[in-house]
Amino acid sequence: MKFKEILRKITGNHEVSLALILVLMFIVVDILAGGTFHSGTNIADIFRNNALTLVMSLGMLLVLLTGGIDISITGVLAFSGMSIGLLMKNHVLDSIPLVPRCILLFIIAIAIGSCCGLINGFIIAKGKVSPIICTLGAMYVWRGMAYIISNSAWASAADVAGYSDFGKDGSVGPYIILAAAFIVFFILMKWTGFGRKVYAIGSNKEAAAISGINVDRVQIAVYTIMGSLAGLAGALSVSIYASAQPNMQTGKEMDVIAACVIGGVSMSGGRGTVLGTLLGGIFYAIVYKALPLVGLESIWQNLIKGVIILGVVIINVVTQRMMKRRNLARREI
Repeated sequence: MKFKEILRKITGNHEVSLALILVLMFIVVDILAGGTFHSGTNIADIFRNNALTLVMSLGMLLVLLTGGIDISITGVLAFSGMSIGLLMKNHVLDSIPLVPRCILLFIIAIAIGSCCGLINGFIIAKGKVSPIICTLGAMYVWRGMAYIISNSAWASAADVAGYSDFGKDGSVGPYIILAAAFIVFFILMKWTGFGRKVYAIGSNKEAAAISGINVDRVQIAVYTIMGSLAGLAGALSVSIYASAQPNMQTGKEMDVIAACVIGGVSMSGGRGTVLGTLLGGIFYAIVYKALPLVGLESIWQNLIKGVIILGVVIINVVTQRMMKRRNLARREI
């Protein structure tokens, strides 16, 4: 009886289920990799190399919770990252000391991303345009802007020297940003009125409007936050990879969406947590890192990655259905 109760608690909580899957997968990969996967250096690399995905997954969590989607985020990332890369390449801010200059560059990238997100949100909320259609067009607009301002040039490691020290291998910069972002969003979604409004809109938009929630304002805020995090990811990308190119991180928006879905975020809105998103991002990062280590050829890696992700999503769907049935059964009683 006790075993059944434990099993019920595990299957009734997606975060617990995913955490157990993560632990099991980590152990298996470590064995296959000859016991080298659990090293501190390797774990640090996993978080550093996936910092962009993890940061943007927080914004995507908000967007998905409202029943929307944003596939323009890597275009925003490229536009904001390329903008600050060109500022450094052309020595625009060289008169400012290094530390204040780096902070200012981050603020500029976040501001550019916020403006892009604000425009997306305004079109979706006020224009009543489908999020997938709006952000599909915006994806090409923001990516195109990155190419236009760069004139197909790029900022090299020499151009971003000094600034790139923040994200270089061994620096704590990316980890501080990751920790701060997840703590802030955990508090935001757990204990603030804004977080409750986001969940309410995703659960039932009409009911939320009737209850007095300004749905348009919340939607615009959500896409603006998503844009600001994409801008932050653009600044991080330039720092971590020591370059700025208009084609950077192309296609990575699907990794962000996958991390959220694996973490239990519903594509139809109203369900998902910051903890689940973190676990989903870590799961995806481990899979991405593990496949080359276990000796799989590159032609098989995307296939295996897709199968693993699909399997986790199916488990998520089955778990949610089981939870719904139990809740219905309790109501009937």
